[in-house]
Amino acid sequence: MPIKRLSLMINGKVQGVYYRASTVETARQLGLTGFARNLSDGRVEVVAEGTSDALADLKNWCRKGPPAASVASVDAEESEATREFAGFEIL
Repeated sequence: MPIKRLSLMINGKVQGVYYRASTVETARQLGLTGFARNLSDGRVEVVAEGTSDALADLKNWCRKGPPAASVASVDAEESEATREFAGFEIL
């Protein structure tokens, strides 16, 4: 299967609730590479590369997040993979 890139901006109560760490665990289980990081405006940015099915699973997970999170919205953009990531981590 071809590899794609998915960029997500997650809005809501997503900082200080184990969102990034949970995203990393989920992405690794799905075999994805990329990163999750907090932004200064309170959002979380996630960039992931992998198969379309795995990326769709991650996007669906990000709409809910970990139990303490309250996700208001997820903005998504797909593009061609750059294959620049060796694993999935928190930045």
